Amino acid sequence: MKKSVIFIITFLFIVVILGITSYNKLKTEKNSVLKFNQEFEEYNKQDLNGLDVITLINKATSNNEKYNIKKNDDNIYILDDEYSIEIYVIFDDVSYSMERINNSGTNSFIKLFADVKFDCKEVTYHKKNGRIASLVFEAKDYK
Repeated sequence: MKKSVIFIITFLFIVVILGITSYNKLKTEKNSVLKFNQEFEEYNKQDLNGLDVITLINKATSNNEKYNIKKNDDNIYILDDEYSIEIYVIFDDVSYSMERINNSGTNSFIKLFADVKFDCKEVTYHKKNGRIASLVFEAKDYK
C-alpha cells in the first residue's frame, strides 16, 4: 500500500512539474512573439516616410537571414510558414518586393522617396505561430 501511495504522489508531482514547465515555455514563446510583432507593428500606420520603409526592409531582411530563409534563383526569399517576413511597396497599383528594392539599391530608393509619404495598407500573420508574415505599404502623392 505504501509503495502505491508513493508511486501516485511521485506521478502527480511529475505531472505538475511537466505542466508548469509547458506553461512557462508557452508563456515565454507568446511573449517573444508579442515583442517581435511590436517591432514591426510600430510601422503599421499612416504617413511613414521612405526612410522608415527602408528601415523596415532592413529589419525584415535581417530577420530572414537570422532564420536562414532560403532564396530562389532570382534572389527572392522563399517564404515559409513560421519565420519569414516580406515587405511590399506599391506605387501606382504596382507592387514591388523588398528584394527588388534591395537589388535596385536602397540608396537610390532613399534619394527618390525619402520624403514621400507611405501608408501601411495590410499586415498579415503566420497562422502557425502568430508572427508577422508581411506588410504592404502604398506610396501616396509622390509624383
